[in-house]
Amino acid sequence: MRVRRVLSTTLLLLGIAAAPAAADSSPSASPSGDSAAPTQAGTSFRTATEIEQGQQATASGSTGDYLYWSFPADAGQRPTVKATVKLPEASTRHAGQTWQLDVYDGLRRRQACQYGAQTRTAAQDAASVELACTMRTVRSWSETWANDPLPGTYYVRLTVTGLQASDLGLPVGAEVKVDSKDIGGSAAVDGSLAKPLVPGIATSAGKSDSGSGSSTAALSSIEPDDGWASGWWSDRWVWTAIGGILAALAGIGGYALTRGSGRPSRVPPGA
Repeated sequence: MRVRRVLSTTLLLLGIAAAPAAADSSPSASPSGDSAAPTQAGTSFRTATEIEQGQQATASGSTGDYLYWSFPADAGQRPTVKATVKLPEASTRHAGQTWQLDVYDGLRRRQACQYGAQTRTAAQDAASVELACTMRTVRSWSETWANDPLPGTYYVRLTVTGLQASDLGLPVGAEVKVDSKDIGGSAAVDGSLAKPLVPGIATSAGKSDSGSGSSTAALSSIEPDDGWASGWWSDRWVWTAIGGILAALAGIGGYALTRGSGRPSRVPPGA
């Protein structure tokens, strides 16, 4: 009976503890519909159009232009960038076109993609070409020599890398969308950044601390819905607590099984 009670308590505690972990592992929510999706793109890192995760941004341009967008990514997220290029009329093109999608972090370091077609060549009669890049999981901290993705602003650059010179300047349309999957405790590391890698934020903080009374605004004003460093909580804490609970219950159960009924095996004479 005692062992059954211990097992029932274990199952109840596991159910309570696993609930936050299940909620934490859900994909990031889409932004509210209050903010309209951007309809243009920047032409450089400094003029990149800011988009929120979950928004589908659109832009019009010319073949040969560099199109830039920026978005925020926090620790524990694994962003996936998808882009669709609507090509000019086939009758106006003279050959196929090769398009490329690149992602850079706040330090303008090019980020590797775990999977996805970053570069694709469209046939001359193709109406569109689709590109994708699933990044590595954003870490809360990393060594200075590493190229790991860190919390902050990320840039998307879309451009054509191969075409005939006679096709330069033809009108094109582009659609870009960024979604993230919350990886959780499996990607958690010890340590965190003092500031996210947002261009201009370090300069702003340095001038404010010096007491000069002047500050420079960050070049990127967009951030996650629940603020930076929102990934401090992960299901690693939950499973660590579960492990401790299981160890304690195992000790209690083992003691209950080995101690017997609690009565002495022999009764002294005359007792």
